[in-house]
Amino acid sequence: MRYFAAFIIVCCTSFAEVSIADDMLLIVTHRNNPLKTISFETLKQVFLRKTLLDSNGNRWIPLNLPVSHDLRRDFYLALFNKSPEDLEEYWNEQYFHGINPPEVLASEEAVLRFIEKTPGAIGYLSKGIADERVKVLTILPVPKHNDPHIANLLH
Repeated sequence: MRYFAAFIIVCCTSFAEVSIADDMLLIVTHRNNPLKTISFETLKQVFLRKTLLDSNGNRWIPLNLPVSHDLRRDFYLALFNKSPEDLEEYWNEQYFHGINPPEVLASEEAVLRFIEKTPGAIGYLSKGIADERVKVLTILPVPKHNDPHIANLLH
């Protein structure tokens, strides 16, 4: 239900008009991307590299932050309910099928600049980093680290 509420907020108002909580992740793409939103399930498929093209036939270029970055951990917990390390085996298997994991960029600013210049790029940013250079497709709530289930994933 939380995801649906965040989805509705994005669909009904523009980025500039939305009051976004600090504990939200913004899923962003190139500002000229014709898509207005992305579903939670499609986002999962894009970042698992199971969906390579958007609904308009354009190639997705998913972007990650380094494994050690807190925002990447938050993103993986929000999207997959797993830590980045939990998906290592998945990516090792995919590699042998010729599928590489999403590109890793060093910082949120690097993600922002890459997306600004690259149609089809998609990534995640914190509230204070995203600006008019990108389009927000959806918002994900950051999992609470004091949740016992989440705490177990982090250890």
